[in-house]
Formats: sequence, C-alpha cells, structure tokens
Amino acid sequence: MNVSIGLPYESIISKVIQRGYAGNQTEVIRQALLAYERVIDEEEVQLVNKGIQFEMQEINQGKVKTKTLEQIKKKYGL
Repeated sequence: MNVSIGLPYESIISKVIQRGYAGNQTEVIRQALLAYERVIDEEEVQLVNKGIQFEMQEINQGKVKTKTLEQIKKKYGL
C-alpha cells in the first residue's frame, strides 16, 4: 500500500524514527493505528458507561419501572 500523507505527517514520522521509537515508517504507522484503535475502544467504553449511568439514574428516580427475573420468567412462561 502506498499512502501520501503530506509533509507535516512525514516530519512526525521522521522524528519518531530518529528518537528510536520505531525502526521505519511502516512501524510508525502500525504503532499509530494501534494507539488510535485503543483511543476508539476507550471512547466506546466511556459512552457505554455514560449510558448505563443515565439509565441507573432514571431507575433510581423512579422514572423507569423494573422487574425481577422471576417476574419476567412468569410473564413469558419460562
């Protein structure tokens, strides 16, 4: 794969290699992609946690009714 990323990014890649964090351009790009994947995963976890907190707040304020597992089993004949 050939990718043209532009001078500012090529400069960053060169700095990373010069500082010894990677041996070549491919390594730099792989590391960057892995780091970006971790950031995305962390953001997804934060969004899920915010959703859970919101739903728990709604339950605790009595805005949402809950049922026990036994109530659900009984309702659906399980």
